Amino acid sequence: MQITDVQQEEALKPLLRQAFRPLFLFGALFSLLAMLLWGLALSGLITLQPYGDLLFWHQHEMLFGFVAAIIVGFLLTAVQNWTGLRAPHGSPLLWLTLVWLAARALMLFGGSLPGAVVAAVDLAFLPLAALLFGRILLKAGQSRNLFFVPVLLLLTACNALMHAGVLLDQPLYSQHGMLNTIWLITLVMAIVSGRVLPMFTANGTQTPRIEAKPWLDKAALGSLWLIFVLHFFLLTSWLPTKLMALLYATAALLCLWRLLRVKIWLTFRVALLWSLHIACYFIPVGLALFAAKAAGLAVSQSTAIHALTAGAMGVMILAMMARVSLGHTGRMLQPKPVMAAAFVLLIAAVLLRVLAQWLPGFALYWYQLAIGGWVLAFGCYCLLYWPVLTTPRADGRPG
Repeated sequence: MQITDVQQEEALKPLLRQAFRPLFLFGALFSLLAMLLWGLALSGLITLQPYGDLLFWHQHEMLFGFVAAIIVGFLLTAVQNWTGLRAPHGSPLLWLTLVWLAARALMLFGGSLPGAVVAAVDLAFLPLAALLFGRILLKAGQSRNLFFVPVLLLLTACNALMHAGVLLDQPLYSQHGMLNTIWLITLVMAIVSGRVLPMFTANGTQTPRIEAKPWLDKAALGSLWLIFVLHFFLLTSWLPTKLMALLYATAALLCLWRLLRVKIWLTFRVALLWSLHIACYFIPVGLALFAAKAAGLAVSQSTAIHALTAGAMGVMILAMMARVSLGHTGRMLQPKPVMAAAFVLLIAAVLLRVLAQWLPGFALYWYQLAIGGWVLAFGCYCLLYWPVLTTPRADGRPG
């Protein structure tokens, strides 16, 4: 129900007025903390005994602790614009956030607890978000964005597969769940960026919006759907590696073509735009690296994965959080100049991590530098946006 009572709105803590507020803030804080702990553990400076093992914790928490929180924060905020109905706020939002926080604590400190308990708490977050999200769409009689509900449930299935690998002592299950998650989120990023990037670019640069090419969009997204399905149903091992290399390469070229049409060179004076464009370019880069690996070239799977996760997901999340946090708190889309530095720092960190395989010297040194860049970039966001996310909207509207 849409709030019209000013006193009712003012009684809510600002942090609980829209989902992006707690989930962006805590998600960003968690990402820098998780990366810092990961770096310290890799360096041997601390010892961690999380649920699963250290590598599993890093893989799982960056996807289902960090990325999933931002996805849910974005969806439960956007649904208010899409439907005109009040998005989750107050107590429902508080309980959803507490479930997410409890899962993060259990994943880090619950190594000695029954695994089923840890898994149950962690697995509850996305279905609860899907329920809150889908209920509003159904109430509004809107079906266009309902496809995000099965996406959230598919992510839950991928998460369950990762947990099954721990509970059944079958690491291959966890790896399968992780790869499924990465391909599904990559597909979602391609869908969402295809919707918003042309509009954001036209509005932000005062230039005409590019004319859509439906066949190109269908071909690019279709190739990504095919990659996800093949991985999800374990069909990639049945196909010749050269055929998979061709599929990855084709998807990379199609995604690159889509991006080139939006003209990144028009955006170089607008940090909120070029950062988002560069994030999207990491999708064809990651696909190209998977193609190279499948073709037998000297590319590790970890390198290809980090182009999609740290690159596409990490940079897109920072760019979108910086934009959404301003727009949905009634502020101008003009972040402080230091955010441009944060974008550059994060992009440099991603390039270090992706290129570390071929850089001279001890790889751990480059990993540490990349981790430091990530921590500083998201630290900038947290410091700059804390007052934005924890105070009422600048224009006095609900949310």
